[in-house]
Amino acid sequence: MTARHRDASRRVLSLLVAVVLWACVSLTGCAGAGERRPAVVVTTNILGDIVRRVVGDEAEVTVLMKPDSDPHSFAVSARQAAVMETAALVVYNGLGLEEGVLRHVQAAREAGVPALAVGEGIDPIRYAGNGTGTGGTGTGNAGNDMSGRHDPHFWTDPRRMARAVDLIAERVVTEVDGVDAAAVRANAARCRGEVEELDTWMETRFSAVPPGRRDLVTNHHVFGYLAERYGFRVVGAVIPSGTTLASPSASDLKSLADAVRAAGVPAIFADSSQPERLARVLASEAGLEVRVIALFSESLSATRKGASNYVEMMRSNTEAIVDGLSER
Repeated sequence: MTARHRDASRRVLSLLVAVVLWACVSLTGCAGAGERRPAVVVTTNILGDIVRRVVGDEAEVTVLMKPDSDPHSFAVSARQAAVMETAALVVYNGLGLEEGVLRHVQAAREAGVPALAVGEGIDPIRYAGNGTGTGGTGTGNAGNDMSGRHDPHFWTDPRRMARAVDLIAERVVTEVDGVDAAAVRANAARCRGEVEELDTWMETRFSAVPPGRRDLVTNHHVFGYLAERYGFRVVGAVIPSGTTLASPSASDLKSLADAVRAAGVPAIFADSSQPERLARVLASEAGLEVRVIALFSESLSATRKGASNYVEMMRSNTEAIVDGLSER
């Protein structure tokens, strides 16, 4: 190759490099290839769905809890724990829901990461003496007293979830550097509007259930907020607790069976992420022909239709409850 050809090749190569660098800078990606968008870490997948809607493209959202998981028992890996400690914001349910993750939330706080416990900011209710929420006055499961403890399952009331949308948006704007505040608030307004529309729809659908049939039995106490919002009574739960980590005793089952018999409940609602064995055992113990109807209570689902996001999950549950309680 001649000297003239080598010089020409160098000029072509230099031109190509200049073009590539210009393109990278223009696309705001290659010039900062080592830079990452700020990270928001969310513990549960129900809140994760809402946070993703609010944040949009303004930050990277990592959801720790996989679909079809139990928030009471899921745990995080060492890698996920490290991500929490380097995040711009950690969003978690709080009120004791994520039993296996709370120590990592605390570690993130100690590392200087802001953390939002959503449940603490939406006017939480307390379990009644027998484990029901304030919307329930059932008599079952008196042996497992949860009185005084806050109920963490606030998302079953869409009005409280609408408040949660606002809380999340404001903390994202305040804590996460570089986000477009106007974009985040616009996202939140759209999301809140959909949740408020959901609330109106649920109220209309539940009006089809006569007052005398508004008794709920579930596999554990998770619908206190829904009961308070829409005028239901929580008769009791197969697992007499607000957590799936508890187990029913023989006296618990007998107490609940008596309550079910007295109320004439036509259906037991079991969380779709849990086996229905306990609910079926109760039906057998009570000697009643009680339908077992699966609900999506604490997790979105990737394996079953009807709970790919929060709004869809609540619509599916509403239809299942209306159908289950409208039949005798």
